Amino acid sequence: MNDNTLHIGTRKGFFVVKGTGGDARIVDEHFVGDNVVLSSTDPRDGAWYVVLDHGHFGMKLHRSDDQGASWLEIGVPEYPPKPEGFVDISMWGNEREWALVNIWSLEPALDQTGALWCGTVPGGLFRSEDRGVSWRLVESLWEVESRTRWGGAGSDQPAVHTINVDPRNPKWISVAISAGGVWRSKDCGATWTAHTTGMVAGYVPPEQADWPEHQDAHCVVQSPSSPEVFWCQHHMGIWRSDNDLESWTEIHSEPTSFGFPVAVHPHDKDTAWFVPAHSDQKRAPIDGRVVVARTRNGGKSFDVLSNGLPQKHAYDLVLRHALDVTADGDSLAMGSTTGNLYVTANQGDEWHCIASNLPPIYSVRYA
Repeated sequence: MNDNTLHIGTRKGFFVVKGTGGDARIVDEHFVGDNVVLSSTDPRDGAWYVVLDHGHFGMKLHRSDDQGASWLEIGVPEYPPKPEGFVDISMWGNEREWALVNIWSLEPALDQTGALWCGTVPGGLFRSEDRGVSWRLVESLWEVESRTRWGGAGSDQPAVHTINVDPRNPKWISVAISAGGVWRSKDCGATWTAHTTGMVAGYVPPEQADWPEHQDAHCVVQSPSSPEVFWCQHHMGIWRSDNDLESWTEIHSEPTSFGFPVAVHPHDKDTAWFVPAHSDQKRAPIDGRVVVARTRNGGKSFDVLSNGLPQKHAYDLVLRHALDVTADGDSLAMGSTTGNLYVTANQGDEWHCIASNLPPIYSVRYA
């Protein structure tokens, strides 16, 4: 076990946790009172990044180069003006504005020093090559033919919420969009291909159920140890690809396959964790019992883990960025919308609640 640093983004602040298992404790806090929706750490230079949503006053990005001792406000993505006469109608029938609504993903772009990828609402992917000081829209993805048919899921407009940088080649990246499917580029974002074969959306007419633009992939994680394997928590359940995104196979979990996050063991492609919820219509644990579903055999079977988790009158929902696993694969952490922070040092066999009075938790990331 390692003394891991854990970053917690919440509705009212950013918190730093040290330690493992039941010994983990909050040791620092930043931006108290501010809505911190996301955090990221660059392994190349150790920089910490946080995303703040100030509502009416917009999105802000901050970077720390000294582990939180000081913070520098940096740039945020800006959309270009809409071409004159261009019509961009949302799934709700209203005209889409080309303006930043939210930042839903932030990852180091490992092909170039200081480069970052950023996924946003309303469905744009951005790149920075100066550690977030300035950003440019990745026009190749913004201009794919189906983009204007992407729909809103967690928000009224599409969200690029997942970015995977391939360990085999940093110029290969994959993104997931709610709702717009899974896309991959093998040329650092110059061109894109949809990869949703096998996925099925149950909330559209049957003849459109396999269209890429209708796939609401809640979270997609690429296996670090076997990069040809991808796991997806989809709006309609769990899917896995064993053939480098060529196709997906549905997996049936216990007690339900609906949820938002997924974590994959860094050294074992067949071990993954999910946090099930009742359904889209009832986004709460079944029967008020918080559990984690773990598979060790690629989804053939699941263990339902509950030791240390509340089993009565608990209504914790774990969002897509609020579950993470350490580099050794032993420790995990998850935070809920009811402000509970749970950790385990033995792959989920035993959980500890180390904070129960936090604001709603949006992001949990090991630094």
